[in-house]
Amino acid sequence: MIQEVNARAAGESGTADSGPEDLGTLVGYRLKEVQSILRSRMDETLRPLGLTTPQYVCLEVLSRTPGASNAELARGAFVTRQTMNTLLRGLQERGLIERAVRASSGRALPISLTAAGRELLGAAVERTHRVEARLVSRLTAVQRETLQEALAACVEGLRD
Repeated sequence: MIQEVNARAAGESGTADSGPEDLGTLVGYRLKEVQSILRSRMDETLRPLGLTTPQYVCLEVLSRTPGASNAELARGAFVTRQTMNTLLRGLQERGLIERAVRASSGRALPISLTAAGRELLGAAVERTHRVEARLVSRLTAVQRETLQEALAACVEGLRD
């Protein structure tokens, strides 16, 4: 399948296994491929806990920034504020988070994990760490550090 796409991109009828037209040589394409597989593995490992990857990320962000607002959580989980609102409603209905009745300042209602939310997050963290370990299992410690630095540089490059 990839070879067919590469061949079409290269304007050839055969395969395009190398050269600049090969999608596998494009950093953005490779990143998207990793992200897609990672998301699938995360969803698979979290499904038995009744969580989706965005719900897990929301709980993780909340554990690190208690009292975060909807907007802060949405940015941290890479979703829209509307999507985060839906996620939060579901997590609240399950008793995993609680929202303040009144904002301490401004209009944002602080959100925090409940004891049940912290417990579920603990189980989810164990599972997601195993997925992350698989993700980098073929890299040396030096390669992992280099990858972290390179990805940070890519983020900075796109934010500039």
